[in-house]
Amino acid sequence: MIRQVAVTRRAEKQVRRLPARVGEKLTHWVYLVMEVGLEEVRKIPGFHDEPLVGRRRGMRSVRLSRAYRALYRVVPEGDVETVQVEEVSKHGY
Repeated sequence: MIRQVAVTRRAEKQVRRLPARVGEKLTHWVYLVMEVGLEEVRKIPGFHDEPLVGRRRGMRSVRLSRAYRALYRVVPEGDVETVQVEEVSKHGY
């Protein structure tokens, strides 16, 4: 069960420039992953967790608001897998 979350420096900088409610939703998502595990959080329909395709294959996105997404991937760190949030940005339609 994956319960560790790391946020890259790039993503931290991006979060500082976002509306407060978007940052709060990301914090809530990270808390849930640490408490119940990634597999259970993926089942919550409000986050719309989905795999990405194309050049971002291997990554997944989580909806933080109608416009903003957090992009993450699961990376192995020794014997443990960690969720690594790599980018938080406005989704282009």
